[in-house]
Amino acid sequence: MAKMIVVCSGDASTWFDRDHYANNHFELAKTCWAEYGLESAEAFFPYSQAGNWQSIGIYTFSSEQGVHEALRCPSTKLLMDDVKNFTDAPVVMRSLFTEF
Repeated sequence: MAKMIVVCSGDASTWFDRDHYANNHFELAKTCWAEYGLESAEAFFPYSQAGNWQSIGIYTFSSEQGVHEALRCPSTKLLMDDVKNFTDAPVVMRSLFTEF
């Protein structure tokens, strides 16, 4: 199992549509990445008076290889094109987390 973490950050003026992200975007991710082993997607919305993270998305794949294949597949462009439909966050970071 491998987990890809996607973080959107910004400031108090950053627009972020939580409903679209957690429902529409995750459904699109499942459609695009199921064949690469995407098992689940979860959304977390941190709160901190001093922080700037808008969202944390955790995408669980059956393997690390599946994450890499999914990110290289042509349908990933559909997911990237959807980002503008839920945020104007200036920074989107992506990391692969493995057990230690």
